[in-house]
Amino acid sequence: MFDWNDLKAFLAVARGGSTLAASRALGVNQTTVARRIEALEQALGLKLFERGQTGSRLTDAGEALIPDAEAVERAAIRFANQVSGQLRGATGALRLTTNELVANTMVIPALGEFRKLNPSVQVDLVVTDRTLDIQNGEADLAIRTSQALAPSDLVARKIVDHDLALYCSRDYAARRGVPASLHELKDHDLIDMAMETGEVAAASWMMRHAGGVTPITRSNSMGSLVQAVRAGLGIGAIPCTIADPDPHFIRCSEPITEARATSWIVTRRELKDTPRVRAFIDFMAPYLQQEIRRLQEIGRQRLEEEAMRITSFPAKSAS
Repeated sequence: MFDWNDLKAFLAVARGGSTLAASRALGVNQTTVARRIEALEQALGLKLFERGQTGSRLTDAGEALIPDAEAVERAAIRFANQVSGQLRGATGALRLTTNELVANTMVIPALGEFRKLNPSVQVDLVVTDRTLDIQNGEADLAIRTSQALAPSDLVARKIVDHDLALYCSRDYAARRGVPASLHELKDHDLIDMAMETGEVAAASWMMRHAGGVTPITRSNSMGSLVQAVRAGLGIGAIPCTIADPDPHFIRCSEPITEARATSWIVTRRELKDTPRVRAFIDFMAPYLQQEIRRLQEIGRQRLEEEAMRITSFPAKSAS
C-alpha cells in the first residue's frame, strides 16, 4: 500500500513538471520528493515519470492515474477540513466580498461543499467590483485579483496566478475574422475596461497596441466584459481560465505577459484565527486552487484538440 505523502509528491511533480518545483510547492527538499516518487512507483509496480534534463514528464500510466489521485486529494482535504471545523467549533456569520465573475464562477459553486463541512457558519456574499474596506469592517474577508496587493495591515493567503489573453466569440470570428498580428487590432471592434480602482493592465495593453483606435464600448466589470465578448460585440482581454475551457470563445493572442495577476484571500489580522474565518480560508484556498487547475487542464485540451491557437503573435510586454 502506498503512503498518502507519496501521492502528494506524485501530484506535485505532475503539476510542477519537476522534482524541484514539487519540493518548493510541498516545502520539502528535492531528495525527499524523488524518494517518495520512487517509493510510489515501487508500491504500484508502474513507471510514473520519464526523467530528463528539462524535468519529469508523465508516462501514459502516470497520466491515467491523475484523475483518481486528484479524487483522493479532494477527499483528504474534505476530511481534514471537517475535522478542523469540528475541533474549532466554527460557528457564526462571516461577510465575504468579491467581484461578480469570481462569485458566480468560483465561490458560489463552492459554498455548498463548505456548508456540508461547516453547517453552523453563515456566509454573506457582497458582490461588487468596488474594493471594500476590510480594515474598517465593510467585510470580513475578500477574494481579490490584482497584480500586486497594496501595502496594508491585512493578512493574505495566495490562491493562484492568472493569465489573461485576447478573445472573441465564434460569431464575431465568422463575421470579422481574427487579428493575425498586433498591427491588425486597429481594424477590429475592441472592448475596453476601466474600473474605479484604475486601469486594467490587459485592456490597457490591448488598446495601446491598437494604436489609439476608439473602443466600441467600455466596461467597468470583468463579468460584464466576459458577457460582451461572448455576445460577439468584439475582442476583449479576459482570464484564460474562464475562456479557454468555453467553446464559445476563440483565443486571439498568447497570454499577455505584463497583465499576469494573482488571486488572494485577505482578512483582518485579528480575524484570521477565529474558527469561522480560519475554516473558510482553509477550505476555500485549496478548493479554488483545484478548480482552477481543473479548468486550466480542460482549456489546454480544448486548445490542442481544436487547434484554437489560430494566431501566432505573442502577447509580450510592449517595448
